[in-house]
Amino acid sequence: MPDDAPHSFDIVILGAGSGGYACALRAVQLGKTVAMIEKAKVGGTCLHEGCIPTKALLHAAEVAQSAQEGDSIGVHTSYDGVDMTKVNAYKQGVIDRLYRGLTGLVKSGGITVIEGEGRLVDAKTVEVDGQRYTGTNVVLATGSQPRTLGIEIGGRVMTSDQALQLDEVPKRAVIIGGSVIGVEFASAWRSFGTEVTIIEALPTLVPLEDPVLSKGLERAFRKRKIAFKTGVKFTGVEQNENAAVVTLENGDTIETDVVLVAVGRGPRSEGLGFEEAGVNVDRGWVPTDERLRTNVDGVYAVGDLVPGLQLAHRGFAHGIFVAEEIAGLNPRPIVDANIPRVTYCDPELASVGLTEAQAKEKHGEVETVEYNLGGNGRSQIIQTAGTVKVVREKDGPIVGVHMIGARMGEQIGEAMLWVGWEAYPDDVAEFIHAHPTQNESLGEAALALAGKPLHSHA
Repeated sequence: MPDDAPHSFDIVILGAGSGGYACALRAVQLGKTVAMIEKAKVGGTCLHEGCIPTKALLHAAEVAQSAQEGDSIGVHTSYDGVDMTKVNAYKQGVIDRLYRGLTGLVKSGGITVIEGEGRLVDAKTVEVDGQRYTGTNVVLATGSQPRTLGIEIGGRVMTSDQALQLDEVPKRAVIIGGSVIGVEFASAWRSFGTEVTIIEALPTLVPLEDPVLSKGLERAFRKRKIAFKTGVKFTGVEQNENAAVVTLENGDTIETDVVLVAVGRGPRSEGLGFEEAGVNVDRGWVPTDERLRTNVDGVYAVGDLVPGLQLAHRGFAHGIFVAEEIAGLNPRPIVDANIPRVTYCDPELASVGLTEAQAKEKHGEVETVEYNLGGNGRSQIIQTAGTVKVVREKDGPIVGVHMIGARMGEQIGEAMLWVGWEAYPDDVAEFIHAHPTQNESLGEAALALAGKPLHSHA
């Protein structure tokens, strides 16, 4: 930006990740002038170090797995290993194409992008490299970063950021953390031939999901020979030129080639001037009300910075909401429970709404049904096992849907509509689902919950 360019805008956004750029794009549609400040690249973690590269890696893993299993269906395939240089080039190609498209959208929208590290000065001002940019409203969208639990990162010990840049497949890997990031990398690496062990301190893998998904994933991982130890904590990690050693609290040790620290992500807020400007910060997070307002008038926060689910599509929704809120459209608040969640391991996990335990706590008596994919034709064709579980309030609407199986993440859109629109089983049981599809499994579960099952027992 030239020195004589105007520095005053309707909205100044600090951070150009999912929440920040969604807010910017929607705001300019609504006639607002927008400045967006980003120290790295527009697109943030999701595009460059998160959602997109990890899913590209998982697609490569799916192809590798298919090549290894061709003979089981009479297709003579061979598997000679993985060329990580080419996998990384494919992955980067996906990122680059999306990045070009996104920067084109931002440019055509007339959004002013300021490169550099911004710092909040007061409720209306962000400073970048000595220049100050003022906005009638300021949106904090600085996102998150990997947690490390104090483990020194380097060499054989890494977070997902470094794991995505590996130029060879590790022979052995220990993954500390059995939630989304951990099980996704475990799945990809195992398909490439890595011996994987997951360490999870809580009693199950993916502990925030409904137990039907946790148990189903553990069964599938045992079948895939992915080792895991749950209910146990690590106490230390050491490394040398030849290997790394992870020590557990029970005294066991595991020797490995790489250690992936996958214990979640924390807010990126330190040193950005939030507290000095009067913004309430709680353990790094920026709390907001349901309209995403901070305690400082005119300052909003969106995405991973706000306590709750850490999902790119939550960031998109937050950004759009804030733009419309500032424009006076009075949008409906974003409810975390209604946001769909997908874990892209093999098999995939997909869920929306309340688990059975959460539903009981909120509503008291509930009804559930579990439809086994053994009765689904498409599942048999693509050789996947799994379950669809639907939870409803007793004699009331559907409040949760939980699915496990190949490609089940693609079914979450319909499930989200059921939960978001508080649909009753009798309502959605009337929907006709194409045969044979994975999507039919949702229809079968709804039929069963409505008391008229077709391809399942009552």
